[in-house]
Amino acid sequence: MSGIRTGVVSVVLVNFRGASDTIEAIRLLDELDWPSSRLEIIVVENASGDDSAARIAAAAPHVTLVVSDENLGFAGGCNLGVRHSSGEYVAFLNNDAKPDAAWVSAAVAVFEGSELVGAVASKVLDWEGERVDFIGAGLTWFGMGYKPFTGEVLDPNMPEASSVLFGTGSAMFVRRSVFDALEGFDERFFMFFEDVDFGWRLNLRGWRYAYVPESIAFHKHHASMSSFGNFKETYLLERNALFTLYKNLGPDSLAEILPAAMALTVRRGVARGALDSTSFDIRKPGGDDVETIDVAKETMAGLFAIDQFVENLPSLRDSRREIQESRVVSDNRVWRLFGETDAASYENDYYLDGYMKIASTFDVLEPAKRTRVLVITGDPIGVKLAGPAIRAWNIANALAADNDVTLMSLTLVEEDVAAPFDLVQVSAGQDREFNVYEQWADVIIFQGHAMEFFESLRTTSKIVVADIYDPMHLEQLEQAKEFPRAVWDQRVSDATVVLNEQLGKADFFVCASERQRMFFLGQLAALGRINPANYDGDPDLRGLISVVPFGLPREFPEHNRDVLKGALDGIGADDKVLLWSGGLYNWFDPKSLIRAVAQLAERRPEVRLFFQGTKHPHPGVPEMQIVGESRALAESLGVLDSAVFFNRSWVDYSDRHNYLHEADAGVSTHFDHIETTMSFRTRILDYLWAGLPMVVTDGDVFAELVAKEGLGVVVPANDVDALADALERILYDAEFIAEAKANIARVREDFYWDRVLEPLVSFVADARHAPDLVRTTVRGKSNRQVQPQRLPSRKTGTRHNVTRALFYLRNGGPMVVIRKVARRLGR
Repeated sequence: MSGIRTGVVSVVLVNFRGASDTIEAIRLLDELDWPSSRLEIIVVENASGDDSAARIAAAAPHVTLVVSDENLGFAGGCNLGVRHSSGEYVAFLNNDAKPDAAWVSAAVAVFEGSELVGAVASKVLDWEGERVDFIGAGLTWFGMGYKPFTGEVLDPNMPEASSVLFGTGSAMFVRRSVFDALEGFDERFFMFFEDVDFGWRLNLRGWRYAYVPESIAFHKHHASMSSFGNFKETYLLERNALFTLYKNLGPDSLAEILPAAMALTVRRGVARGALDSTSFDIRKPGGDDVETIDVAKETMAGLFAIDQFVENLPSLRDSRREIQESRVVSDNRVWRLFGETDAASYENDYYLDGYMKIASTFDVLEPAKRTRVLVITGDPIGVKLAGPAIRAWNIANALAADNDVTLMSLTLVEEDVAAPFDLVQVSAGQDREFNVYEQWADVIIFQGHAMEFFESLRTTSKIVVADIYDPMHLEQLEQAKEFPRAVWDQRVSDATVVLNEQLGKADFFVCASERQRMFFLGQLAALGRINPANYDGDPDLRGLISVVPFGLPREFPEHNRDVLKGALDGIGADDKVLLWSGGLYNWFDPKSLIRAVAQLAERRPEVRLFFQGTKHPHPGVPEMQIVGESRALAESLGVLDSAVFFNRSWVDYSDRHNYLHEADAGVSTHFDHIETTMSFRTRILDYLWAGLPMVVTDGDVFAELVAKEGLGVVVPANDVDALADALERILYDAEFIAEAKANIARVREDFYWDRVLEPLVSFVADARHAPDLVRTTVRGKSNRQVQPQRLPSRKTGTRHNVTRALFYLRNGGPMVVIRKVARRLGR
């Protein structure tokens, strides 16, 4: 856009046999409350065939006068005017309209407030300012745009500032860069609904069309089509409505709506001509030797409109392809701007009867397609669920109410698992199978390493949500530190590359806590994702990254099976049970807990500690070293299977409530390191769910919550004596226990799944690409893309594989290489 002048508004007026009105409009534009140095007026003389050009040139020599050799219609005339303009903003004003003094300044103020505003619709009143011409936009399901409240007396209760589907061509503004990206008005329309089509395309690309009631214009009169024949207006309206639907509806909506709209066009034509469509029925005698019938032009207007729709299909198909490829929002979202879609638009008993039959047979009064959401977890889906799978399941369940959802496991989906959404299993690296689901989805939500495993997820044009509740690179600082230093370095580096790729390519992120959010905002900033495009209109950046912690089901099931007390050898019915809910990993500190329990058992022999999970349900997660070390410690202290017990596997998800029912308190102990600082211990939620007071180690977000809300006792890391005292208090101090339980009942209200998932549910309902990942090309198409120079590159290929094999051979030996190769082949 070379030569575009920043801050300048170019006003385009199209003149057709209305020189007097045009000259008056120019005079009124000169009186605007807007600097003349930042105003440019372009008049397109649209082949009026009279002395209009000479009169306008003489009366307003300061305007740019563009004389067309042919009548280009409103659409073509406006496009021609824009091509001769130089302003950052282009405005369109009917030549028989007068602008209010603040018409331009009010519109530009909204543009300058946000780059997401692509166009501004003015409030348009009659010449006296008493009745409505335009204060909002509506669209029927069959493609005919309309202006609600037109002709009514202006009322202060009528709609004020809002987003609209389109503005009226009689007074509207467009950011020049947006106008060029959309390639202007569609000149095939000639006139009528080109502004509707333009606004629809603008919204599909993610820009906002703002109705600004402070930007006011007054319309003197409407040009009449009577001199051409009203049937020609009908023809253009019918044809252009079909053009608009075909170009802009998504494939599912189009399949349902287009045939219904064409059938309604025929019904309108028959009704307008008062024809009897049964007259050709072979059972009706008479007139069989007459070759013609008299048909009103109003009837033929609809038939000719459909025929010209057919005639234009090749070029419309090309336009449709470009629009659908570049759209960044769904039909569901745009449909909200349509207003009252169930508007028959023609009063005739025969027509209305047909309208009702069509509307009740076809699904046309709501968007045909629900948003299709693919949720991906790396964990198995079955009777045993670990944290990631539990989270993914509840995300899928919450979204399934208003969307079509598929939950995908990259590991296993057990048979006979019932769900209110589809369940599939696709192994990591099975790109061809995964591609089917990538193409199906509108929104893809993933956790873990899914983006690493599938090329089409890394390059997808779909809206991508990364669930980064697990800071995997920080986790590897602890999980991999038992390996040789070179392997440890590599594991942390690999996790960092994987996470950075996700942070660079996703449109929206969810994490588990405000502490995590601050951490990830820093990492996003380092990758260039905190930028004006994302900040504009979203200064707190919650439209980029929001907090979605783990949640709780609202119902806590009744105890239906004895699992610990009186059921497990060594645990009596009256013993005091401390429950370690969840898995046992190297970054936890079970050893201090075992020592504290051994110490407490000397004075409280009925105390029991049960570790609920040792063998992770994911087959790729080996038993952690800490499990064996903890068993050995318990045995050395003489408390194994007497005061300290280890489950040999993993508790079924549907059975875990029984363990919580039989526990007296919950425990979670860990070391003081960065993984703890940024962690979100989901086992704490189990304790909240069951109403269990708890003892936790200081340092994470839940320790802050426990201390602040009085949910139990917080102890320093590695302090065995303090831990033993805290355990005794949480098991035997009746007053303290009662107070903690009351506080838990209050606090857990904030952690139910329907509450914590609200930011994600809201995003999916209004899903859109992150502004900084949408770039506008020269041809005007939008594509998801990220600045590649800011992201670590992924190394692939034979050379890389050989290098990595040598690395693991040097640092881990032949067996490590064999395991790595086996795992790769398994993928």
